Amino acid sequence: MLNAETYITSTEGIGGRIRVHNRDFQVEELPLIKPSGSGPNTWIWLEKEGRTTLDVLLDIARELHLDRRRMGFAGMKDRNAVTRQWICVSNTDPEDVKAIEDRIRNVRFLKVTSNEKKLRMGQLRGNRFKILIRDPEADEPLEKTREALDELREKGVPNYYGWQRFGSPRAITHLVGRALVHGDVKGAVDTYIGNPIEGESELVSEARRAYDMGDLEGAYELMPASLRYERMMLRVLIRDLRKGELSQRSYITAVHALPKPLKRMFVHAYQSYLFNRAVSERVALGINSYVEGDIIIDNEQHIIHDPDPGEVEEMILNFEAHPTAPLYGSKVPLADGKPGEIERRILQEEGVSLADFNSIEVPKLGSHGMRRAIRFRIWDVSASSGPEGITVEFSIPKGCYATSVLREIMKKDVV
Repeated sequence: MLNAETYITSTEGIGGRIRVHNRDFQVEELPLIKPSGSGPNTWIWLEKEGRTTLDVLLDIARELHLDRRRMGFAGMKDRNAVTRQWICVSNTDPEDVKAIEDRIRNVRFLKVTSNEKKLRMGQLRGNRFKILIRDPEADEPLEKTREALDELREKGVPNYYGWQRFGSPRAITHLVGRALVHGDVKGAVDTYIGNPIEGESELVSEARRAYDMGDLEGAYELMPASLRYERMMLRVLIRDLRKGELSQRSYITAVHALPKPLKRMFVHAYQSYLFNRAVSERVALGINSYVEGDIIIDNEQHIIHDPDPGEVEEMILNFEAHPTAPLYGSKVPLADGKPGEIERRILQEEGVSLADFNSIEVPKLGSHGMRRAIRFRIWDVSASSGPEGITVEFSIPKGCYATSVLREIMKKDVV
């Protein structure tokens, strides 16, 4: 996991492989609310495989001839997995939605119904996972898996952001965000469209190289239709280039051509990259204990001011409170003591200030930041052994990553 250096379990890792097949990694959303069956908005309980949530929403919007902004969802789900989640189409008849199911690739509509309210980002309790770890390398892998899971239930799981946050397998979203925070909008666009990486097809690499050489029209012609976001940005740049030279405004407009959830992900990914580093260093001081200077939050995300060390230590052990690290932003408070030293040193080494996170030249992409727990709780845990490997099942809160759990079991980088 990017910028994650620390393990908190004492068990030997079992090694192995995940995501050999999409069915090896199954995710089911734990909704906060369920649709009532009546109202102007259509909710779809869907199962998808090998696709991002955003791609599926764009396809549904296209088939219904609707603006993407009429679509809602509670959380992004993995591409390389079989996942189930609710999405919402506002002011649409369920029968119209049912009629397009066969035209949405690698998606099944498990239920289509109505509800009075729309579905908003974050309206879920968490996610339930069932994951197969193939080819474990350790002796007695089931026993070691159960020991690691028991330790995680007792201490909590390091709250790292997984590779998905950074655009795996092309993990560049944090680099785009870094450029934006540093005031380099052209650099952000160049990083997203150009910048070929190992593992991409030769056609995609050729398209990215054409862009890097300044051949925008050639890059557009070579860029596969599946890379719809690069093509969205290129259309803007080509239009402006035909009118004259590209300007700062051209690159800002290119970023704004992207869907809102994607363009907001850039700065969030950079914040997540720095957060992982801060967590990695803070967790080394003790994941389930209070360190003088810590900023502590309760389960409602409220900061506990002037904490009594004895009382807050007990709350942490009972999962009623949690030490935090910063998602850096213009208004985020930084810790004191040794945790604060870590947080300030990371900013210095990155060459950024808190104010930079809200001075971004692309409007509405800045961030005030927040404190985020350095750990999360895991529940409904089980592990079993079969002919294909070790199957683990568990539930975790929204916004947390199953790969943080798998990393502690396998003791290796997991994607």
